Amino acid sequence: MEREITGRMVLAGMVGAFGIIIAVNLTMAYLAIGTFPGLETRNSYVASQQFQAARDAQVALGWTAKASYQDGQLRIDFTGPNGVVNPATLDATLGRATRIDQDIAPDFQFDGRGHVATVQIAPGYWNVRLDAWDVDGTRFRQRLQILVPAGD
Repeated sequence: MEREITGRMVLAGMVGAFGIIIAVNLTMAYLAIGTFPGLETRNSYVASQQFQAARDAQVALGWTAKASYQDGQLRIDFTGPNGVVNPATLDATLGRATRIDQDIAPDFQFDGRGHVATVQIAPGYWNVRLDAWDVDGTRFRQRLQILVPAGD
């Protein structure tokens, strides 16, 4: 026996399909807003006025930074024109790119070749946001990415 498709059945199917679409969209919007870390700068115009001078000073330092993670050790190595660099001050935040609830501030110690901190982090991509200062007060800022493989 065949069932006849009625107007109510078509309406119920349409309402159900669009209801699912709307529910998924609302869920995704909620998750996107809930994980947004916030503003990078309060006033982009003022930041833009100072950006080029700060960038030129950082480039003049000639430093490069490299981050790595292995066996619970986060390592940051700075090099400059004369070899290993030990910045006068180092502030770093380790966290995910899109979340701030897992951010940590590692306690780095200089071991003669680089800065090392003991941290336990989950597998995946992580960002290290560096702020380092030379003895003359020049600021070095950089965001480095590291990948922690599963099982590490």
